[in-house]
This record gives sequence, structure tokens and C-alpha cells, in this order.
Amino acid sequence: MRIGLLTEGGYPYATGQSRLWCERLVRGLPQHDFDVYALSRSAHQEDQGWMELPRHVTRVRTAPIWAPEDDGRTYGRRERRLFAAHFASLAAAVCSDGDPGAFAEGLYGLAGLARERGGLHAALRSEVAVRTMESACRARGARRAVHAAAVPDYLAFTDEIERALRPLSLDWYGDDSLGAADLCHAASGGTAALPGLLAKRFFGTPLLVTEYGVPLRAHYLAAYGAHLAAPVRALLGAFHGCLASEVYRQASVITPGNTHTRRWQERCGADPARLRTVYPGMDAERFTAVGEGNDSGDPHTLVWVGRIEPAKDLIALLHAFAKVHREEPGTRLRVIGPPVTGPDSGRYLAHCRTLAAQLFPDEAADAHTVGENPVSFEEIGGPKAPDLTDAYAAGAVIVLSSVVEGFPISLVEAMFCGRATVSTDVGAVVEVIGGTGLVVPPRNPRALADACLALLRDPERRERLGAAARSRALELFTVEQNVAAFRGIYLELISHSPVHRLSDTVDGDGAPVPFATPAEAHAPGRLTGGRSRPSWADSAPDTTASLTTAAAPGGPDA
Repeated sequence: MRIGLLTEGGYPYATGQSRLWCERLVRGLPQHDFDVYALSRSAHQEDQGWMELPRHVTRVRTAPIWAPEDDGRTYGRRERRLFAAHFASLAAAVCSDGDPGAFAEGLYGLAGLARERGGLHAALRSEVAVRTMESACRARGARRAVHAAAVPDYLAFTDEIERALRPLSLDWYGDDSLGAADLCHAASGGTAALPGLLAKRFFGTPLLVTEYGVPLRAHYLAAYGAHLAAPVRALLGAFHGCLASEVYRQASVITPGNTHTRRWQERCGADPARLRTVYPGMDAERFTAVGEGNDSGDPHTLVWVGRIEPAKDLIALLHAFAKVHREEPGTRLRVIGPPVTGPDSGRYLAHCRTLAAQLFPDEAADAHTVGENPVSFEEIGGPKAPDLTDAYAAGAVIVLSSVVEGFPISLVEAMFCGRATVSTDVGAVVEVIGGTGLVVPPRNPRALADACLALLRDPERRERLGAAARSRALELFTVEQNVAAFRGIYLELISHSPVHRLSDTVDGDGAPVPFATPAEAHAPGRLTGGRSRPSWADSAPDTTASLTTAAAPGGPDA
């Protein structure tokens, strides 16, 4: 089958999110053809180039969402009326209680207008859009948080959603692009899934959405981090909430990466019957030597591995280690991570170094003399930690101190290495650990210290927990289980949506290809009827039924 893989800020680019699991998925399913439709997030990402692609990636289409894409087209009177009507529906849903019907009507109306007439970039930045937003914000029943919005807020909001809606204006929606896909697989929700929504709308292509994080939560945090005015944050939060609900409503199957993500999806309206938890697949082989070796690490060393940033709460970890070091003076803490990038991370690292010097005034925290200092800050690839496996092998206990965490990758890597772990109860930590490590409340240095001391003083317990952790990780979190799960989901989805592509049923001379048409194509009724192209102007948004009903004659996926 032909899979349209939809990504944002990841695969096939060499940097970004979700690129590794996408690569493992694509390479693990060589029997399928993959067409990659990628949205890039920055010029720097594009400058870094692509990953090496396997031969069965037959097409790659890319588009930036960070740079304006004005096609130079403007609307006449009729198109302006259509735009105003569609944008008014979308704005009303965003400003009120998020009516899914109104949001869908506005979204697909704008998509159809962009597909047939273009010009959406200029229209969303026009005076018509600003006046429409003003009317929606002041209408009866609008959210209280948007009543105080002023013209600068309308301009800021329309600028943000113009960027989010750029996929509507792409030239990806033809018979030779997404129209040729048997299945669209979005590597995340939100903007990345928009092309999948339109492929379903225009061609009836089934949509699979995978989320290993919570995009909606990330949008909430980004809005606050951007120092936007309160009405703009409220509008953006409502817009992304409506978009998430529409994506979940139209997806045939949604695969959260953990229960934490699943709860967010259900809260946004996802049908539990369409949810299938599929844990991310990780490469276990690189950790085999440590996990199956006899070396259990330095029994007096705690190791922390991850990106150095405020969400990891190294401040609490340092205070906890101060208590550990007072009770067990021979212990050490090694903080190991990739090179720090960005001024914010650099300032946070400097703050952590200063705090370590204050907590241990007689012993400077110098990264170059690990053996003589209780605390060290090291980089992956440095002289003491050339590789991740060396980092996890260095200590007997691996610590995670985060206050915010999605799927804890470093924790799974520690489990592959057969290490005992102490973690804070955030995100999917409890689900991942499953009783094979100690879990304490976040922002509680005393509890974190007590748990570390308990494991440092009990080598038999450390060994027992480490063995159980490795066994659990090999059972649940390998590339093999991830690929097997998606292989089954692909086949199940395509079995409910037989494909009829002319290019696959005839050869170059126009002669029929033997066995190219599935036998069920001859069944009477609409069960396997060819995909229709509903008119964006006339048809209302369709609702995807669950897999148990999608195959019924006359069903929405027929």
C-alpha cells in the first residue's frame, strides 16, 4: 500500500521531533511505499538537510510554515463574501464554546476556497478578517477572556492562525499526491494533521494520527512563553483546542504513546473506541552490552541524563543530593546531557553550577575532575562520557527529577541498561516504570533524597529492580513491537477502505494487470465504491465512524 506520512518539524529532516521513530517505522515496513509530506519549522532545520532515506520512500514534498507564502492572488467580490462567511464560522467557534460543526464548516470552507482560488494568505491578513474577529469577540455568548481584545490582539491572532493554516494552501491535494495515498499517517496532531484532514475530505483517504506527546499542551505553553496578551492566548488556545477536536473526530484510529497522552485526547473529545496505545519503539541493541554485562556501575554514583532545562528541575536534584551527600559522604552526582544550545539553557546551566558551588563550598563542581568532586556537569561526547551507554554505565542509580515530562526516553534507556531508577511522578513515568523503580512526588527534594539513599544502601534491591526494568523495557518499548503494532493497524484500516487507483490496475499499454483489483470490488452496493470527491462548497463535514461500523454498506468510509 502507499502511505502518506505527514510530519511537522521532523522526518525527513536531520533535526527535529519524531524523526527517529518515523525513520524506524519507515525502515521497518519495506513492503509499503511511503510518500512523505513534511512541514519545516525553521530555515536552520532546512539547512541541516535530510536523513538518508530508504528506497521505498518514493516521494518527498516539503513546505515551510515559518516563512510567509503569499501566492499574490486577491479575491473578487464573490470570493470575499465566501471567505467572510467561512472565516466567521471558524471565528464564532473559537470565540464561543467551540461548536465543532461551525469550526469544521469554516475550516473546510477555507480549504476549498484556497484549493480553487488561492489567496488565503492575503485574506487572513486582511481588514475583513480583523473585522470578523472583532464581531465574533464582541458577540453575545463569546468567552469572557476575549471581550477585552483590541485591534492589536486581532492582528496578532490572525497572524498566528495564518501560519497554522498554511497547509490549506499547499498544492498537495491532487490525484498525483495525497489523492494517490491509500492511508494518511500523521506523526502528530494539530497542523501536521491538516493535510490528512483535507485528504479525507477530498478523497475519502483514511487518517491515522499518532501522538507521543501532547501537542495541545505544547501550544498552551508556547503561547504563554511568547508573552502574548491574555486575549490572544485565549483565542489561540481555543483555536488549537477546536483543531485537535476536529482531528480526533475525523481520524479512523488514534494511537497515543502513553496513558497520559490518551487522557488529554479523551478530554478533547476523542472516541475511546478509536484509541490504541502504541508505545514508541526504541533501539535496545545499543544498550545490550551494559544491560547484559556484569558491571552494575559505581555503587556510590547517581547519574542524571537529559537536556539541561528548567522543566528537568535540576535545582531540586541538587538540593536532594546535598542531603544524600551529608548522609553518605562518598557519593557523587554526575549530570550528563547533550551540549547546551540557546541562551535560556545556558543561563539555567550557569545557575545550576552556581548552586552546586554554594551547596558544596569546599569542593568546586568542576566537570574535568569527576573523580574528586561530588557534582559534575558533563556533555555527551566529552572525555568522560563519549556515549550514552557510558553515561548509564557510570552509576548504579539513574535519577529523573522532572516537573514536566511526556514519555521519559532517558528512563527507558536506563531500563534497557538494567539500572535501578528513582523518578518523579510526572507524565507517563509511572506507566513506563510499572513497579520496577522508585517514584516520588515532583518538587520534593527530601523524598527524592530518601529514595536515592534507599537504593544506594541496598545493592540486592538495586540488582533486582534493574533486572525487572530491563525485562519490562524489552517487552514493551522496542522498535519491533512498535513496527508490528503499526503493521497491523495499517492492514486493518486499509481492509475497511479498498483502493482503486487506475495507475495500479492497468499497465503502460492500458491492459489490465492480473489480480490488481481486489475481489471485494465486485460486491454489490457501496461497500467498495470508488472514492468520491465531495464539493467543498456543497457538502457538510463528514464524521468518521469507528472501525466497527466503517465497513458497513453506505458507511462514511465507503
